Amino acid sequence: MYEAFTGSLELGMLYAIMALGVYLTFRILDFPDLTVDGSFTTGGAIAAVLISSGVSPALATLAAFGGGLVAGACTGLLHTKGKVNALLSGILMMIALYSINLRIMGKANIPLLGEDTLLTDVPLLVIMPIVVLVVKFALDWFLHTDLGLALRATGDNPRMIRSFGVNTDNTIIVGVSLSNGLVALSGALIAQYSAFAEITMGVGMIVIGLASVIIGEALFGAKTVFRATLAVLLGAIVYRLIVALALRVGLEPTDMKLMTALIVIVALTLPMIRGKLRQKSVIRQRAADLENSRARNVSAGGGR
Repeated sequence: MYEAFTGSLELGMLYAIMALGVYLTFRILDFPDLTVDGSFTTGGAIAAVLISSGVSPALATLAAFGGGLVAGACTGLLHTKGKVNALLSGILMMIALYSINLRIMGKANIPLLGEDTLLTDVPLLVIMPIVVLVVKFALDWFLHTDLGLALRATGDNPRMIRSFGVNTDNTIIVGVSLSNGLVALSGALIAQYSAFAEITMGVGMIVIGLASVIIGEALFGAKTVFRATLAVLLGAIVYRLIVALALRVGLEPTDMKLMTALIVIVALTLPMIRGKLRQKSVIRQRAADLENSRARNVSAGGGR
């Protein structure tokens, strides 16, 4: 049980970087980017190929981040310059990346057993919180710079920010690029953690990222950027703990995608249900107050 718990914490922190990337497009830019499923594999593929070829794991991981930036930039260019629908541009890039990733890897699976990686003989429960927090604070800082503020404004009200002379095409490209860079970085770390990279490792990553974002916001709130990014990190860890618990109570590993989809559905509908119940409670309270007021008026009239 202890090993399952620690393993979930480690995976949660590794996937948290990917969740931050999804948060950047999903919440900040309001951009439904499905490139994530492909760029996650791109990061793992680049890191695995370079490490197995004798390249330094640090340089391989940095190259994986760069590969994600390029993939995101292509999606952004398709949408802004090619005038392709945001959802469709992500789907097209995700499909293209499948073949690109196969070209990078040369085969469907690259093992890293026996290779030195960034995570070899490293106490993950000590190092990964530091790494994740560094990424979080760097993202917080970026979102408070002029470019970051323009990015946030583009997601909130693109017409307004264009009236101030900001090129929203450029901010979208930067935001989608950075998002997929973080996703690819997570993929590179996951490949090193698992000691292999495979062509299907990114399937369903967008759903896992959304689950982490939504769970985090539902449990911890998202009133400020600092709180929102922290909530996303914690949401990724909570999600992995939920998955571990589900496996412990008897669910099959093949049911995980279904369970993830159900978690996202519940997390999306819960705020709406809670709002409706709160609204009904307010209406009932107002009706009761009105009835009490009428009763007091009748009683006062009868007393006279």
